Amino acid sequence: MLGNRKKAIPQVKNGAGTSELKAIDPLRNLGVQNDEDVRQMLQGSSMVKVRSPRWQKRRILKLLEDGVTVWCQSYKTSSRAKEQQSFSIMEVECVHEGCQSETLRQMVGSVPENQCLTVVFKGPRKSLDLLCQSQEEAQCWCFLDNVTWIHAYMSRADRNRDDKMSYEEVQMLLQMINIDLNDQYARNLFQKCDQSGDRRLDHEEIEVFCRELLRRPELDIIFIHYSANGCVLSAVDLRDFLKDQGEDASLVHAQSLILTYELNEWAQKNSFMTPNGFTMYMLSKENCVFNPEHARVYQDMAHPLSHYFISSSHNTYLTKDQLTGNSSTEPYIRALKHGCRCVELDCWDGDKGEPVIYHGHTLTSKVPFVEVIETINEYAFKSSPYPLILSLENHCSLEQQKVMARYLHSILGDKLLTKPLEGLDSHNLPSPEALKGKVLVKGKKERLEECSSSSSDLSSSDEETSRIEGKPRRKEDKKAGVSKITPELSDLVVYTCSVPFKSFEQAAKSPATNMSSFSESDALRHIKDSGVYFVRHNSHHLSRIYPSGQRLHSSNYNPQEMWNAGCQIVALNFQTSGEQMDLNQGRFLQNGECGYILKPAFLCQPDSTFNPENVGGGPGHRPVMLTVRVISAQQLPKPEWDKPSSIVDPQVWVEIHGAPIDNNKKKTHYVENNGFNPRWDCTFNFTVHVPDLALIRFLVEDHDYTSRNDFLGQFTLPFTSVRTGYRHVRLLKMDGSSLSPASLFIHVKVTPCQNSKSSAKSPTHFPTKNP
Repeated sequence: MLGNRKKAIPQVKNGAGTSELKAIDPLRNLGVQNDEDVRQMLQGSSMVKVRSPRWQKRRILKLLEDGVTVWCQSYKTSSRAKEQQSFSIMEVECVHEGCQSETLRQMVGSVPENQCLTVVFKGPRKSLDLLCQSQEEAQCWCFLDNVTWIHAYMSRADRNRDDKMSYEEVQMLLQMINIDLNDQYARNLFQKCDQSGDRRLDHEEIEVFCRELLRRPELDIIFIHYSANGCVLSAVDLRDFLKDQGEDASLVHAQSLILTYELNEWAQKNSFMTPNGFTMYMLSKENCVFNPEHARVYQDMAHPLSHYFISSSHNTYLTKDQLTGNSSTEPYIRALKHGCRCVELDCWDGDKGEPVIYHGHTLTSKVPFVEVIETINEYAFKSSPYPLILSLENHCSLEQQKVMARYLHSILGDKLLTKPLEGLDSHNLPSPEALKGKVLVKGKKERLEECSSSSSDLSSSDEETSRIEGKPRRKEDKKAGVSKITPELSDLVVYTCSVPFKSFEQAAKSPATNMSSFSESDALRHIKDSGVYFVRHNSHHLSRIYPSGQRLHSSNYNPQEMWNAGCQIVALNFQTSGEQMDLNQGRFLQNGECGYILKPAFLCQPDSTFNPENVGGGPGHRPVMLTVRVISAQQLPKPEWDKPSSIVDPQVWVEIHGAPIDNNKKKTHYVENNGFNPRWDCTFNFTVHVPDLALIRFLVEDHDYTSRNDFLGQFTLPFTSVRTGYRHVRLLKMDGSSLSPASLFIHVKVTPCQNSKSSAKSPTHFPTKNP
C-alpha cells in the first residue's frame, strides 16, 4: 500500500494538467492555480446584483485568466458596453460577508444572509452588493479579499513591465508585503530561484520564489509528524490528528475532510491528503480557535432576564466625545448590528414640540427623537431576535413626554411591550425567549398608590444619576415630592422600572421588576465591600452600570469587574475602541452574537456565596491549566500611520481577563523586520481558577524602543469557547472589524489542575501528541 502511494506522489506535485496550468500562468505565480475557490471564480458564477430591494438584476461574475480582472456580465444578449463591466482586484478594498451594506441591511429577513456579500472598492466607486446562489459560492468570492494580493504587489514592483523581476524589484516586493530580509539571505534566495542565470526571475522562477516565500514550515512539521510515510496523510493518519485536536475522530469525518479540501484527484480517490490539501484544511474556517458551535444560539434562553449578561451601550447617540461630538442615528445602527440589546436615549425638549436626543447642555448636536425610534424600529431585531431595552434618560416636559409615548406606540406598534405577559410568575422576570421580538422601555414609573416621599425618592434618584453622569436635570424636576412622569410614558414601563438603590436588604424585598443604575465607582465600591450580596442581588434584579461623568472623551471602564459581580447591563461607549470594547465584543461573541449570554450558575443562585473579589476556592472554582504556544503569524498589517517603507517588529501578548486571581498576561519576544511570516514558538502556562468567567485576548503589537508600541490586531473570546489543538486566530482591527488575512497560528492545551479538589472535567479535550 505504501509503495503504491510513493509511486503516485509525483502526480501530486503538478495537481492539474499542463494545458490548464499554462492557461492561468499568473495564478501559478501565486501557487493558487489548484485552489478550489480560484477554480470556481475562473468558471464563473451566476449572482443577483442588488441596488435596492426593488432593483435586482442577474449577473455573471467571472475571474479572467490574468488572475486580476473580474467581468460582471448581464444575462441580456445585447452587446452594449453598459451590459458588461469589469474591475480589477487591485481596486478592491475588502469584501464583507452577510448583509453589512446599507442596501443589504434593508433586505435582512427576505434573503439568506450567508449568501450575501459586498465588494467594497477603493476610491469613489460604489460598492457592489451581490446575492449568491449558495453559502459556499459566497465564501468562494470572498476570496477576492486576498487571493491575488501578492500578484498585485508583483505587478507594482515590476517597474519596466517586462514580466521579469530584477533583484532590486524583488527588494521592492519584499518591502511592499511587509517583510525585510537581510541582504545576504535575499541574494541567496534570488540566486536560488534564478535558474536561468540571467539575474532576472521569469514566470517559472517567480513561482519558485513565491513558493519559498509563502511556505509554511510549521504546517509541514505537523504534516510530517502525523504522516505514516512523510508524503501523504491517510484517512487513519488524519483521524489521529483530529483526535489530538479534540474533534470528531471518526474515519467518516476524516474522509469527508479529504473530499472537501484535497484537490488532487488521485489523492482524493485513494482517501489521501497531500501537504497542499492539509494546508488548505488548516487555513480554513474549520480550524479557527473559536468554537463554531458557539456561533449559533446554543444556550438555554428560558431563564429570567436577570440570569443573562446583556450587551449594552451608553450614550448610544454619540459618535465621539460628550462635549462636542455629533448625535446621530448611525451609532444606533452600528450598535444594534453588533447585537447590542440595551441602548440609551437622552431625551430633551426640542423646538416645535418635538423631543430631541443629545447630551444636554453641551455642544453635541441634536437628533430628533422620532428619527431615533424609526431607526430602532428598522434595526431592532435584524441581528438578534431577543428583547431590546430602551434606557430612557427623560428630561422632557409633560407635553413632550406625551409626544414620546405617541411615537413609541405608533412607530414600534406590536413590538412595544405595554403590559405584563400572561401566565408568567409575577415574582420573576420573564425570559429572553418569552420576550422575543419585544421592545422594553426602561424608565421611572408613576406610582400613585405610594406616598409622596416615594415619588421624591424617584426624582432624587434620577437627579443623582444625572449629576454623576454629567446630565443636567430640569429645574422643575427638582421640586420635592413631585414625580414628573406623564401616565402615557409611565404605562410603557413594565419589567424595567428605574428605582433608587438604598440597600441590598431593602432591594431584596422589592419586586423583581425594579432595577437600579450604578455609576462605575459605586459598583466597584459595592463589589469590594459587599461583593457576595451584590451577586445575590443580581440573581433576581437587573443592574445597570454606566461610565463616570468625568469620562468626557467617552472612554470606558473595565467591564470584566462588573460581570464578575453578575451585573447584567454593563453599558459601554460603543463609539470608543480599545481594550474594554475588545472584551465586550469577546464576551458577546458566543451564543450567536445575540446579545444575551447566560451567566454561570453560581451567579444565578439567590443564596450564592461567590465573591467577585475571588482569591480561590468556593463556587465557580474549577482550576485548569491553559497552555498556549504562540507559533507564528501571517500577513500582519503595518500601522496605518507608518511610512510605506517601514517594516513591523511584531510581538504577541496573551492575556487572561476574569476573576482577580486569574488576571494575567504574558508576551513573546519581538521579531525584527517581519510582518509577513514572523515566528516565535513561545509557550505560556496560565492557571485559570474560574474558567466560566474568563476571557482570552490575543494582542499583536509593533515593538518600538522609543515610544509606545503600535496596535496591529487583536482577538478576544470566552475561555469556554476556545478550541484546543493547532488553531488559527483571525485578527481584528481596532474597531472590531476583520483584518483578513492576518492571523496567528497557535497550539492550545487545557488540562485539569493536578492539585484541584474539583472533580469537574476540563471543558475541552486536549492533544496528547506534540511534534
